[in-house]
Amino acid sequence: MTGRPLSFADASLNADRRTSELAQLASRTDPVDVLVIGGGVTGAGAALDAAARGLSVVLVEAHDLAFGTSRWSSKLVHGGLRYLATGNIAIARESALERHRVMTVIAPHLVRPVGQLLPVYSDTPFVAKVAARAGMFAGDVLRHNAKTPATVLPRSRRISAQRAGELCPGIRTDGLRSAVLGHDGQLIDDARLVVALARTAAGLGASICTYTRASDVTGHGALLTDTRTGHSFPIAARSVINATGVWSGQVDDSIRLRPSRGTHLVVDAAAVGNPTAALTVPMAGSISRFVFALPQQLGRVYIGLTDEDAPGDIPDEPTPSKNEIDLLLNTINQALSRELTRSDIRGTYSGLRPLIDDGGTGERATADLSRNHLVRVSPTGVITVVGGKLTTYRQMAQDAVDEAVQRGGIRAASCETESLALVGAVGRTGDSTLPESLVARFGAEAERVLETATVSNPAGRIAEDIDVTRAEVQYALTAEGALNVDDILARRTRIALVPSDADAARPAVTEIVKAAVSASA
Repeated sequence: MTGRPLSFADASLNADRRTSELAQLASRTDPVDVLVIGGGVTGAGAALDAAARGLSVVLVEAHDLAFGTSRWSSKLVHGGLRYLATGNIAIARESALERHRVMTVIAPHLVRPVGQLLPVYSDTPFVAKVAARAGMFAGDVLRHNAKTPATVLPRSRRISAQRAGELCPGIRTDGLRSAVLGHDGQLIDDARLVVALARTAAGLGASICTYTRASDVTGHGALLTDTRTGHSFPIAARSVINATGVWSGQVDDSIRLRPSRGTHLVVDAAAVGNPTAALTVPMAGSISRFVFALPQQLGRVYIGLTDEDAPGDIPDEPTPSKNEIDLLLNTINQALSRELTRSDIRGTYSGLRPLIDDGGTGERATADLSRNHLVRVSPTGVITVVGGKLTTYRQMAQDAVDEAVQRGGIRAASCETESLALVGAVGRTGDSTLPESLVARFGAEAERVLETATVSNPAGRIAEDIDVTRAEVQYALTAEGALNVDDILARRTRIALVPSDADAARPAVTEIVKAAVSASA
């Protein structure tokens, strides 16, 4: 691992730091090296990349970190098997390599291997059986080429029907002959990855300014507005990176996107037998698209993913269609012993993929559009990075910063992010008394979350049956940049993915937020 060592204090984001940095920026007369617009995974990755090269960096986000598409993923750091199935070898290799980096160096504390179980029934077509095994073998080739050891990501294999039932107790056993078991990387949470990237960038000197809107954007700066106070001021920059995802066209009107909506259902893990592997069911008529029932934190399973054309205005929080919900239920029910109904759904979420409109003719489905990313310079000099996917955020960020350095004539060190560990990744705690869920979400910082807490009953749960501690809520405010109750419920903890959970936790979270505001007043 390379890169400069970080102190926890340097990497802390909070209201006081935000206020101080906005004041400093408002009075600054010389340009910053890089202004990054957008606080999703690509924007946070670009801020980290630029800061690690020794540049002065400002990231602004109109809402909170991970407010947009970055928090609506399947929480997978995947190896690109789907892209290999569609003939895109280059992007499949890139995905496998970036997965390797995230799982071994960048954020091993936030990602773990998850089994992907594809059942084989007596009536499964022969072609589907061959395709399943061939696909898993191809996945092994990608893993091997990326040099990911089997101790990190186990090899695929065929397993018995009995073993399949042990991994996915809710699986339909009638006619079950065997199953193919592969593995991929699964994040504890996508929003936590974004926060870790932003905090690591802050530890290297980047200014991370949430609730700060950029307007009048050119390749040499923008007008920034603190949306909490209404105060506006100009900022000059040698290079400007537009990393706003599906909103990229609002910053650079030369960009043409065709957003695609991906929807997930949230159900209780008990409703599908508390699986420890992801049940994987092919979509009708496809050899490259599947519906997954993915075991997740907080006792939930996420069922997804759709790929629906989403024309029109870009909402802050997309909502699923009835057809998407029906598609997911109907597909996953093919492999369940007890069929799920709408009454089993505890929550839903949808995200918009910022797919590049390549101008092709015909009525191609969004699933057929390229997942390659694009770095483009607008006529005004704004560098837009768009497309791609969560797994390859680091390469996208590197390409964008490379362009920023070149176009801005900036002296910079070479990219370090291939081997730069995020905050929490190094020195994992050996304290076996810590809650497992706390270690899964914070890695090496888990002990510090409890040790620095000043709230009453820090190790106590924020609400009954929700394994988020009161100390985590306070830490979200003191170190992770949360500024309000919604930041905590919706993005630092993901409690809000189930509305009834959010209702249960809101009183205690509100109490802690109010106490923090009073203490800093």
